[in-house]
Amino acid sequence: MLSISRSPAGASARKTALLFLTAALNATMGSAQLVKAQQAAPAGGTVAAATAFAAAAERAPVIDGSAQDAVWQSAQIITGFRAFDPKEDGDPAFPTEAKIAYDAENLYVFARMYDPHPDSIISLLSRRDVKTQSEQIKVMIDSYHDRRTAYEFAVNPAGVKRDYYEYNDSQEDITWDAVWDVATRIDSLGWTAEFRIPLSQIRYPRAAEHTFGIMIMRDIVRRGERDSWPVYRRSKSGIASQFGDLAGLRALGSPRRLEVAPYVVSKNSSIPQSSGWARTQKQTLGGDLKYGVTSNLTLDATVNPDFGQVEADPAQLNLTAFETFLAEQRPFFLEGTGIFSFNADASRMFYSRRIGRTPQLAGLVSDPTADIPAATPILGASKLTGRLASGTSVGGLFALTGRESIGPTMIEPQTGYGVFRASQDFRNGESGVGTIFTLVNRQLDETAARFLRRQALTAGVDARHRFDNGRYRITGSLATSVVRGTTAAIARTQRNAVHYYNRPDAGLAYDTTRTALAGTDLQLKADKVAGVFTYGAQYERLSPGFETNDVGFLSQADQQVGQAYAVLQSTAPRAFWRNASAQIYQYSQFTASGMPTTNFTELDLYTEFRNRMTFSASLWGDNLFTAYCDRCARGGPAVRATPDVNLLINVGADPRGKVAPTFAAIYTVGDYGKSTLWRVRPYVTVRARSNLSWELGTRYQRNRNDTQWYVNLGTIGSDTTHYLFAHLDQQLLSFTSRLNYTATTTLSLQCYAEPFLTTGRYFRMRELVSPRAERYEDRYRPYPLSTSDASFNLKELHASAVARWEYRPGSTIFVVWTQGRDQGERDPGSFLPVRDLRNLFSARPNNTFLVKASYWLNF
Repeated sequence: MLSISRSPAGASARKTALLFLTAALNATMGSAQLVKAQQAAPAGGTVAAATAFAAAAERAPVIDGSAQDAVWQSAQIITGFRAFDPKEDGDPAFPTEAKIAYDAENLYVFARMYDPHPDSIISLLSRRDVKTQSEQIKVMIDSYHDRRTAYEFAVNPAGVKRDYYEYNDSQEDITWDAVWDVATRIDSLGWTAEFRIPLSQIRYPRAAEHTFGIMIMRDIVRRGERDSWPVYRRSKSGIASQFGDLAGLRALGSPRRLEVAPYVVSKNSSIPQSSGWARTQKQTLGGDLKYGVTSNLTLDATVNPDFGQVEADPAQLNLTAFETFLAEQRPFFLEGTGIFSFNADASRMFYSRRIGRTPQLAGLVSDPTADIPAATPILGASKLTGRLASGTSVGGLFALTGRESIGPTMIEPQTGYGVFRASQDFRNGESGVGTIFTLVNRQLDETAARFLRRQALTAGVDARHRFDNGRYRITGSLATSVVRGTTAAIARTQRNAVHYYNRPDAGLAYDTTRTALAGTDLQLKADKVAGVFTYGAQYERLSPGFETNDVGFLSQADQQVGQAYAVLQSTAPRAFWRNASAQIYQYSQFTASGMPTTNFTELDLYTEFRNRMTFSASLWGDNLFTAYCDRCARGGPAVRATPDVNLLINVGADPRGKVAPTFAAIYTVGDYGKSTLWRVRPYVTVRARSNLSWELGTRYQRNRNDTQWYVNLGTIGSDTTHYLFAHLDQQLLSFTSRLNYTATTTLSLQCYAEPFLTTGRYFRMRELVSPRAERYEDRYRPYPLSTSDASFNLKELHASAVARWEYRPGSTIFVVWTQGRDQGERDPGSFLPVRDLRNLFSARPNNTFLVKASYWLNF
């Protein structure tokens, strides 16, 4: 059987005249000053001490990219920047200097990036938070000084801002947005950046004097170089744990952080009617709130949120037994969710897409013209997050979604969601323990209670420990769950693909009288995380009754997993490459009772060449050792798995070019040659101008699967059951196009379109007769069921245009158009792309127009 899935004001006239004079002097003496600066930078392996001191600003500097303000004349100069890419602790091509100051309300940073060829500085204009192949300076501040979290503020020479929140020492929350100022300028010495970061935008404990962690990183894109102070070592685990110290911060203010952003949305959309289509106009009011409960605890809340500006999920056809994982894209649920991650699998216990999900009981509606909403309305949600002075990180989330009905039929009940997470650090963040609790309550009517669980609770504890100067790490967790509901709802839970209690050879007690189901999840992991050679192993056991899908994401319970890996990576350019790595990986999975269900062995190679081209290859074999697929018959007996071999190749051109193509291809062969899959994905990015880019990609896939599950006839477990499989011949073609235009750093337009086609034809129907037979041919026998009406031809189009204008700091207007088309009733089993695209674009469009305006208030 085939296995193809794999596993972000102005200045005064006097100052303007002074700057003009300075620029004139720089034009005549720039070369001499640059040489002097280069000579002042540390040579060889010496690095300036990793402690910087912030100067107290008696008068706030004007944020204009100039160092002429009084505070910059007296502030300490931070030098000693070292390269970390491509060579760790290498000599930088050009020197960099930084100065830091503060007052009761703000933190200020001035950075001077020397460059002997200012006309070659790459400065691209893009939307906020979009990283381009541009020069960059980034300031990273660990205001808790816990060596695990940080706030990141980055800017390129064009003034495009990017900000992130870092958690777990290395993971970045790219959706975190703060309100801050920065100014840049290019001059004869290179370029400069001057930051003003309000203390109200970061968190820190109350104290008379503070020491923050700090790191400053510089990207010199045209040389493919990255520098930092203090030196960042890629061969060591973590980022925040490698920060230097920023001392001298006295009498910092504790501002009352109250921010309110009310918004209004006007939406015009299509709705189906028995006589055709009509349009509806809807206006809604909502708002977001951010309140600093203390200097290190923040409350975020949203009322009646609307996420119409968020890009649609990619089109796909799922023919597996498992739910498709869709990444969260809604800003409120993305920002700050890192604090809720639990051990290795961040979504296992909390998957925010459950909140406001697609109505689960839409299938009960008999009217084919009914307007089924794509999401359940969220009445309100709130988050309390932060870190206490004792080193305890806390996070709490509560959300309430409304009841959704079509006529008298409830398709989604009113539901309350609660999540609480806490973790305590020890040994300066090198060790820690944590706990998590989740709760879901649904208000069900009699009909809905037959399908949905009434209540779900989970709880867990986790621990981590890093030792031997951060070289080794061990982690572990134990979680438990219980779901409650009617006997019908719990019986459905036992029969679904996560559990399949009714498998005839599973040895599990399928009990139709249960009103609750409980289970546990145990994880243990040990790794060597520092050095050029790293390795590790992991073990996990999920009991058959473990269930988190009410507010988490779990594909399969009743399993044990053992994993081991080893990685060898370079820390300096060698021969023909800048960076290179090789990894070997072994994965084995069993049921909780010990039956082997799948395994694979994988070899991964990666190379970044000196010309910035990249090449990677992955070769793996599935089920090279005996295994039995316990999910393939969808509740039937386990089927002996056949080996398959897979090869994946990715090639990328230099991303700095005006035209940057990439190409990916995969080939899989299994079932002793009877099943094959191949897929190609060319993609190209064209940068027409510094503020205009276009991306175009396509994907073609041919899948011939000789053991595609088709249907089960009869009652599972009885002598009359027939588990039917067929040969599926499927073709898929999709295109992805994006246009990005940035008029200014606050005004942008993004257009997106994705037409998607897939056709499939089933034939050679067989039933399972001897599922564990060693010979492939002995496992099945022909079954007399016609497949003449079993073909499909599905077509979808997702398109959107989003104009975004930040008309004042924190205040934004979105103008959005989206269009959806779908068609599935014409030409089943026949794949003719030109005809199918013509039919898709002739299908009735579902257009939606939306205007959303928000206004940020800071009190």
